[in-house]
Amino acid sequence: MTTATHHTSAHSAAKKPPLLARAVRRTWRGLPPRQYDVLCERGLVVPAADGSPLLTDHYFPRADGDFPTLLVRSPYGRGIPWAPMFGLLFAEQGFHVVLQSARGTGGSGGEYALWQHEAADGQAAVAWLREQPWFTRVLGTIGPSALGYAQWALAADPPPELRAMVVQVGLHDIHGFFYPSGPFALENSLVSAVGRLHYGRGALAMVRAALRLQRQLPRIARTLPLGEAYVPGLGGRVPFLDEALSRPDPDDAHWRGADAGVAAVRSTVPTSLITGWYDVCLDQTMQQYDRLRRAGCDAALLVGPWTHNTAMQQGWPEVFAESLAWLRAHLCDDPSGLREARARVHVGGRQEWRDLPDWPPAATDRRWYLTGDGLLSDRAPEAAPPLSFRYDPADPTPSVGGPLLSRTAGPRDNAALEARGDVLTFTTPPLTEPADVLGTVGVDLRVGTDTGHADVFVRLCDVDERGRSVNVCDGIRRLDPATAAAGPAEVTVEMSPTAHSFAAGHRIRLQVSGGAHPRFARNTGTGEPPATATRLVPTEITVHHPSALVLPQTNP
Repeated sequence: MTTATHHTSAHSAAKKPPLLARAVRRTWRGLPPRQYDVLCERGLVVPAADGSPLLTDHYFPRADGDFPTLLVRSPYGRGIPWAPMFGLLFAEQGFHVVLQSARGTGGSGGEYALWQHEAADGQAAVAWLREQPWFTRVLGTIGPSALGYAQWALAADPPPELRAMVVQVGLHDIHGFFYPSGPFALENSLVSAVGRLHYGRGALAMVRAALRLQRQLPRIARTLPLGEAYVPGLGGRVPFLDEALSRPDPDDAHWRGADAGVAAVRSTVPTSLITGWYDVCLDQTMQQYDRLRRAGCDAALLVGPWTHNTAMQQGWPEVFAESLAWLRAHLCDDPSGLREARARVHVGGRQEWRDLPDWPPAATDRRWYLTGDGLLSDRAPEAAPPLSFRYDPADPTPSVGGPLLSRTAGPRDNAALEARGDVLTFTTPPLTEPADVLGTVGVDLRVGTDTGHADVFVRLCDVDERGRSVNVCDGIRRLDPATAAAGPAEVTVEMSPTAHSFAAGHRIRLQVSGGAHPRFARNTGTGEPPATATRLVPTEITVHHPSALVLPQTNP
């Protein structure tokens, strides 16, 4: 291994980290003690692949010696929270931290693009690192959300120096973010666009943009066509959003190269994956883990009771400890902080952490059949009449909680939602013993429609003794018009994975409806493209028997 001795005197422009970053750092509790004082070089200019100047900050321990390097590439600026969260905290623990603003963001030159420059600019950043006297050629990457995508893009052709990755609530498939399971993810796409456009422009700009979208979202969600309706809420046209709306097909040439998840299929870079049960990137994280395990790659998984945002807020002590242990093990040859179990998950209901040898754990699929009188039964009903409801896109079934980027994310009481006429519910009797569900939940449905154009949204809920119905996980699927209109089609709607224990005395509930709005753009009932649809047609959706909820149950 090539080594280089780091001398703080060589950094004549180095100063203390920004005062605001130091102030934020002091607010965090439950973190390990600082090992080093930190210095920072701000506003370094690093050339992108096309020569565009990328502004970069370098945080490092105020000490002589060799330290590994962490590369953090961000489209959200280099200030709060990244400066204290990565720059300060990890430099305090003995790492060089290179925090770089992606092309066209945070003061960096060039034109911004969602994914097109990530791989090449990541490689350019590593090329610059090789020229630095303090770079020991021991490199790790870290970061959440879009910062996780930057890691996967670099890992598609991993530089030889890359020894470890920590992907926190991260995505690898850009199209899959906009269209996670068929329908357009309206609310999350708009909120994400605000972040990408304004986060790196300072707190005031971000707050103003977020408040504008909050005011405009109800009108956007109920106005057609969507390709025009969103413009006032974002303050103008957004090219990458226009492309997403107008190109729903994942095989469209526009999306070529947008899925960096292929890196996990052949990766040999030890990777720690961190997510939450209500994270918008949960499904993609689980795909990443499955691919890494199949490739024989060293991988670890941490899943907490978090949303996309709270994982990096309330969950930060656990997330930081997990990240630091992984990086020390693979960059510093210090495995003392690693847990023995490959996977660690928080089990809802029990409110406890559980270590597992792998994910998903061994489980037995238990089928709960939907009956004609709204029950979930362990026996298939005989000659039960089908159940129908009318989905009206002019009065769409609302979304309540779940994996959102807004503050309304997470577990919520669904009682008001379940009282609507366009939501079917099926519920077990009170359980006589706990039921632990760990894995991917599915619903096998026999379903038809009168128009053929419909979505089916399903949700698993935990109903307590007081009747409070709290969402555990959910999923949505767009029906095939040809088969859905011809007669009852057999479809499986997968929900996101979960780890949840239903307590004795509680009831298991399944919701079946035609959408979750504005989390997903409503199905207009016409088959018109989402960007240009202008008509709304109600749809009758009929659930036929036998249909069943399939739960992967484990021994409590």
